Amino acid sequence: MKCTTLRGRRSLLAAVPAALVGLALPAWAKFDNDQFRIGYQKAASTLVLLKAKGTLEKRLVPLGVKLTWTEFPAGPQLLEGLNVGAIDFGYVGEAPPVFAQAAGADFVYTAYEVPTPRAEGVIVAKDSPVKSVADLKGRKVAFNRGSDVHWFIIALLRKHGLDYGDIQPAFLAPADARAALERGAIDAWAIWDPFLAAAQSQGNARLLANAEGVASHHQFFLSQREFAQKRRDVIGIAMEELGKEGQWVRQNVAAAAAQLAPIQGLDAATIQSGLQHYEHVYRPIDAKVLDEQQRIADTFFELKLIPRKIVTKDAVLS
Repeated sequence: MKCTTLRGRRSLLAAVPAALVGLALPAWAKFDNDQFRIGYQKAASTLVLLKAKGTLEKRLVPLGVKLTWTEFPAGPQLLEGLNVGAIDFGYVGEAPPVFAQAAGADFVYTAYEVPTPRAEGVIVAKDSPVKSVADLKGRKVAFNRGSDVHWFIIALLRKHGLDYGDIQPAFLAPADARAALERGAIDAWAIWDPFLAAAQSQGNARLLANAEGVASHHQFFLSQREFAQKRRDVIGIAMEELGKEGQWVRQNVAAAAAQLAPIQGLDAATIQSGLQHYEHVYRPIDAKVLDEQQRIADTFFELKLIPRKIVTKDAVLS
């Protein structure tokens, strides 16, 4: 059920990761049939390129729909924007939808990117005594709370005979985590591309493990439920254009990296390395990927990271 009352909104904010609460968002907004508001992150390369090229805006002109874009620092904040009515559509990793659904956010899964496990990893300083995942026991590991690497680190630890309680979590945003790793304030950092590629190429960092054989690292396109119900045509056009952009990126990785470099503030070679870890192939939501999301949700509830059990299949259009 949507949290439309003030009490409901306060309850949601009390349950979500703290990083969501401090973000300045537009005022609570109602569904607007003639508006399409997309939330994006700079790391979401296909969306960023689509925004830069303006092709989606042109497709929506005949429908009388105005497109606007809002940038968010990470998936958890984007989900809060979706919940309070600031945006209609966005792209996030595996964990943010689970946290948001458990907190009462009203959204639906629209599509997903096929698995990209090489696009996230745990890094340590090159001279770190940590040589294996087992060596993380008792160590301070940084990651963005509520993001896809939150699930990755849990799954990685379990695969290597450890549990979440065996490490000291340090909830840090990417820029803060990189600085902490470089000055030795943390022992390891779980992060996604292009930040992962940048830390390896520009910093004194070594890859300890990526998500291959550990987590699928799905990326999801999510929609506000009412918008998804009433503007299937708009979402269909958006996914069609994203599919085209993804195909272009796969065939023109170097050119895509060159276009993204000034936007993402990284050198083209680093961005190209990160782009090659993503598939840029998007598919409609299916039962298999929802089952994977359910496993993540069940694990988070077991660890008391979310306040209640959820059914991920409830977050789809009937």
